[in-house]
Amino acid sequence: MAKVLIIGCGGVASVAIRKCCMNSDVFGEIVIASRTKSKCDDLAAKLKGKTATKISTAEVDADDFDALVSLIREVKPDLVMNIALPYQDLTIMDACLECGVDYMDTANYEPENLDDPVWKARYEKRCKEQGFTALFDYSWQWDYKEKFEKAGLTALLGSGFDPGVTQVFCAYAQKHLFDTIETIDILDCNGGDHGYPFATNFNPEINLREVSAPGSYWEDGKWVEIPPMSIKRQYDFDGVGVKDMYLLHHEEIESLAKNIKGVKRIRFFMTFGQSYLTHMKCLENVGMLSTSPIMYEGREIVPIQFLKALLPDPASLGPRTKGKTNIGCIFTGVKDGKRKTAYIYNVCDHQECYKEVESQAISYTTGVPAMIGAKMLLTGKWDRDGVFTCEEFDPDPYMDELNKNGLPWQVEEHPDLVE
Repeated sequence: MAKVLIIGCGGVASVAIRKCCMNSDVFGEIVIASRTKSKCDDLAAKLKGKTATKISTAEVDADDFDALVSLIREVKPDLVMNIALPYQDLTIMDACLECGVDYMDTANYEPENLDDPVWKARYEKRCKEQGFTALFDYSWQWDYKEKFEKAGLTALLGSGFDPGVTQVFCAYAQKHLFDTIETIDILDCNGGDHGYPFATNFNPEINLREVSAPGSYWEDGKWVEIPPMSIKRQYDFDGVGVKDMYLLHHEEIESLAKNIKGVKRIRFFMTFGQSYLTHMKCLENVGMLSTSPIMYEGREIVPIQFLKALLPDPASLGPRTKGKTNIGCIFTGVKDGKRKTAYIYNVCDHQECYKEVESQAISYTTGVPAMIGAKMLLTGKWDRDGVFTCEEFDPDPYMDELNKNGLPWQVEEHPDLVE
């Protein structure tokens, strides 16, 4: 049995921790660490006596390299699970290298401070050379590949649902369903209703940055960027119904374009209701989505962080959210010389998730794959030195674990395609 250090104790981390405790044959001991130790203590108290996994807690600032190194050396884990914010990915990777410990996360790096001159120079160079302006990309973490190889360590990037499971779906389709995959459309539908006029289902800073940014997709070996929310489609989702969805930039497009050989086009769509879009546009117009500090009554505040404090905590949405999610990938390509289409997807029920782990389905669909990614590393089913995304490993054991741990998937032949 393994010992794991889990950094973070928000909605996604809470699900991952609970699911680790349901797999105590692998996760013999976990240490939960967060800037707010009381949140860790509260969760540990809820789980006490309900699992064979030994649980302890610690306080740590995940932006503080020295504090992370000290904690990792004290805990001596077999793996560090980073379920904090993407802002902290690089600091935690540095600490894992310093301590000789494997690493994993659920989302790729992006900076908290967009005015940082080092990040800004590299960002502007990438925008010019590659043609997409998203604030997040894999390059910062891919730069660690040689360091992790030389250290004999593994870093698994993005084992959530999207990124994460969607990439495993692609690897499964490549291995079992197609000789050549030509197009991939990733569809993320949340048909849930939490009853609030406006709220985000995961961290508001990350969510609102992502949605308000220009969209982009990969086609014929290059990026095509479009104005925010300018490509809209409708799709009839199993378990949810007909929903409007919009093309966004998303991180797994970047790695899939690199790893799915021969793919000609990759797009990502996410569903939004009109009320959400109206609220978001209004907030954007008045400057509340800004990440640049302003002075207010003699003190400096960041508008989007102030907005985050006003909005409902995503972790609190579980008991009031009803409906289902449907997330998956539609493929076109060739098998045995014949044209073929297929759709691999999962349907998840918000209320069922709450009954099991006191969470809405958005946190559930990210937290469960975080546990599964960790399980792949700890059991040696995924074992390579370096920095990798999920589609670079054998998909079969991961797909098996999805079925066993609450995220069953299905394959639909001849699905409706997205125009």
